[in-house]
Amino acid sequence: MPTITLQHLLDACSRGGASVLTSVTPLEPAAGPHASVAPAKFSERSNSVFAYERRFWGGKAVDAVVIDSKQSQNNRLEDAVATAIADGDAVLSRLPRIELRFSDGQVFSDLELPHRAFDGQIRAGTINGRPATDADEYRALRDATITHARPLLERSPMTLLLGGWDASRKSHQGRYRSILVGEIIGILADQDGNPKSHQSKRGGARIDPLGAKIELDKAGRKAIADAQKDELSKKTYEKSVGKDETEGLARLGIGGIPPSLEQLGGVACQAIIRSHVLSFAALRALRFDSDSPAGDVACRAVLAALALDGLARADAELLLRANCDLREAGAPVVKLDKRYGQEETFDPLTIEQAQELLAEAIAHAEQTAGLKWDGSVLAVDGNPAILAAASDDSRDE
Repeated sequence: MPTITLQHLLDACSRGGASVLTSVTPLEPAAGPHASVAPAKFSERSNSVFAYERRFWGGKAVDAVVIDSKQSQNNRLEDAVATAIADGDAVLSRLPRIELRFSDGQVFSDLELPHRAFDGQIRAGTINGRPATDADEYRALRDATITHARPLLERSPMTLLLGGWDASRKSHQGRYRSILVGEIIGILADQDGNPKSHQSKRGGARIDPLGAKIELDKAGRKAIADAQKDELSKKTYEKSVGKDETEGLARLGIGGIPPSLEQLGGVACQAIIRSHVLSFAALRALRFDSDSPAGDVACRAVLAALALDGLARADAELLLRANCDLREAGAPVVKLDKRYGQEETFDPLTIEQAQELLAEAIAHAEQTAGLKWDGSVLAVDGNPAILAAASDDSRDE
């Protein structure tokens, strides 16, 4: 089968072109079909739960579970691109971006911040000593629109590709839908209409070589906690010096913990499917202030090629979470919609092929639309008050 080319992308990004490109990959537990997998966990009324859904598979409605959500799949793509930039990749290092820099040396880009170009951390920062929201460079991004999207393309293309919403703005809020979506679902092995009854519990234990039980009064626990107070979260410190001796020592990592079955474990699946959809219909809604329609088409093709490059990298790293090690059970099936029920099938792109495609698309857009992708960074100084207030208390639950 052929591989997708720049001309395919240009045709799809042109008026009347393809609606979507899809990539669907069968997956399976790395240990074999007998192994359970740990799906994504979500909060529901302060409880951790799995997300069960009804899907259509094998010609009938079935119970399925979300193993990796759309948001998580997009984050994995961003991580893959950010890693390539950090490694000095010659093509992806040309990606323009925003960097939030704190005085302690921490740096976060719009590829990592949850709301991308419109993240609250950026809006709370400063640019050259001025509030970021007053800086011309940043105001240009907030004033961009679907039909005037070049400022975002040349500063935060991931916001256009994966979506962003300038929700806190009083008016003229920028709203950009995700052009690329993906997920991993599992078709449950049991189809009796009661999926929760088949989820396993998983527990653990801790052995302390000094003794299964260690007793310290409040003063003793406080002395230990005070010695490391600067490194403890507020919640951990308070729990460690509280009235409950057993919990206090456990918070400090002291003493044994007996085995228990209290946490959500995993589920058995008869099939696991990873799917991605790249919407050319959504891409064609974007305009980039080009001198001709061909310029807009070239800019859209750059975003499409960026999506394919990121997918090739992210799909190669099936790193999800503990107890959810997966492998590809077959090659991705890549299809381009040809309209009127027709489609064309392609071989999946390797990282090297996707890289070449992105480089070609950038060069074409530079020549056709005057695209500026030079790896420039809009530096934003992070708010020191936010840095001082930050903690990881939620991890102590």
